[in-house]
Amino acid sequence: MPNLDGKVAIVTGGSKGIGLGIAAALADAGASVVLCSRDESEARSAADDIASNGGRAMGLGVDVRKHDDVKRLITAATDEFGGLDILVANAGVGGFGPIDELEPDEWRRVIDTNLTGVYYCCHEAVPALKKRGGGWIITIGSLAGRNTFAGGTAYNASKFGLLGFTEALMLDVRHDDIRVSCVMPGSVDTHFDGSKPGSDSWKLTPDDVAKVVLQLLDHDARSLPSKVEIRPSRPKKR
Repeated sequence: MPNLDGKVAIVTGGSKGIGLGIAAALADAGASVVLCSRDESEARSAADDIASNGGRAMGLGVDVRKHDDVKRLITAATDEFGGLDILVANAGVGGFGPIDELEPDEWRRVIDTNLTGVYYCCHEAVPALKKRGGGWIITIGSLAGRNTFAGGTAYNASKFGLLGFTEALMLDVRHDDIRVSCVMPGSVDTHFDGSKPGSDSWKLTPDDVAKVVLQLLDHDARSLPSKVEIRPSRPKKR
């Protein structure tokens, strides 16, 4: 586990599932964590749980689809903890169905959250990271960023776009000592898309994804795992 004492991290979509697993792991490693969710009460409750286990955390109500909300998030982190070293852009939603049944509002909800929201976060975070002399940006993508499926026009488009965005961003900021990686999980046992955690023992867990994030933060500075795919070892047979 890396020693993150003195580091400040933001985790979007951090009140449950993968985001909460990552936020808790970062706090356990010594980082001060700002986590956000569209539901402020959920974000504060998650931060309180991390604090009750000895971590330093703050929860905010933030909709990453809104630029002003994201600016407030970055400002809150730097004001409360003195700067920013790590951004984990995790917030994401699902939206599935045949194209003729996929309404424009649903398309915008998926693209604006999964792709435009990440742009807003990175756009605002990079200047703060530069002030610290570098840092890390980790986007949480999906194997759906490489593998299409029926009914996935919006979701696939968002995750394919996120992978391209992340790879281009890496090239933009590598000489500023900002390390950029995309973690691409397969099926994870969370509430995503109405699933019930605990119902599928073969799936990845949020802790599995959090371990990969910590490994990236602990990786030697001379090399960069810019894309990491993680999948269940023994998925359910079809």
